[in-house]
Amino acid sequence: MARPFLKWAGGKRQLMAVIDRLLPESVRTGEVTRYIEPMVGGGAVFFHLVQRYPIKEFFISDYNWDLFVAFRVIKTRLPALLNELQALADGYLPLSHDDRATFFYRIRDEYNRERPGLKFTKRGRSRRRMQDAWARRAAQTIFLNRTCFNGLYRVNSDGDFNVPHGRYANPPICDKENLRAVSRVLTGVTIGCGSYEICREWATPGSFIYFDPPYRPLPNTPSFTAYSAPSSFGDEDQRTLARFFSEVTDAGALAMLSNSDPKNTDPEDDFFDDLYSKFTIDRVQANRAINSNPDRRGAITELLVRNYS
Repeated sequence: MARPFLKWAGGKRQLMAVIDRLLPESVRTGEVTRYIEPMVGGGAVFFHLVQRYPIKEFFISDYNWDLFVAFRVIKTRLPALLNELQALADGYLPLSHDDRATFFYRIRDEYNRERPGLKFTKRGRSRRRMQDAWARRAAQTIFLNRTCFNGLYRVNSDGDFNVPHGRYANPPICDKENLRAVSRVLTGVTIGCGSYEICREWATPGSFIYFDPPYRPLPNTPSFTAYSAPSSFGDEDQRTLARFFSEVTDAGALAMLSNSDPKNTDPEDDFFDDLYSKFTIDRVQANRAINSNPDRRGAITELLVRNYS
């Protein structure tokens, strides 16, 4: 079975059992013929559905350019990617921790120095096409993710990846078996890059859409709202997404959305209850998996919003 090839803040593997339980019954029966995930991140929900249910078409996308590149390269340039990853693993794994750190920061500097300038069309699509250099770029994304502190993808205000080196004895830099499985799963999958709004034309009756936006930060907790510089996802962005959720509902698509639960820290905060008052809201148990303070890792509730019973 193919698994997510990146560790990703807010990944949904720990919530898959409850997400699966709350899926539309028409996903299981095959009446849903199209799955759309326009904020795919690490892709845990996508990988779960594509390998279990009789859905004919899959559309995934993300605003994060390097994530898009990694998915595209795994799908279409896997041998080149595996060669690049093996070279990185061979150069990194035999080293002492201090020398590994030097190696890591050299790759990180190159990664930031060669970051492409991105332009998007009015519909949110990237203007750039597949290039041979993308295999190395994708390999560096996977390498940095597997060897950085806590497997966190984070960029600063300039768009530079700035997570420090981690400390792992034998990180799986070149997981050939899983990457081959991922490549097979991606056969026939449409992979896009840009705003979640590019899924508007895909959202038709018979579609199921899963939205996993950057979570609204809880007061006095770490905020992971800037996966892709220069944007951050503030309250007005959350409101815009809620309007879009209503728009795809009106188009006849089934939809589910995840987000943080403000009531973890303020029982009077009805932000999402008000935004999605027309829909079904479930509060589900989750563990805070990425936090530098172990005392703040524990059970909290998160929200799953549905436009179906």
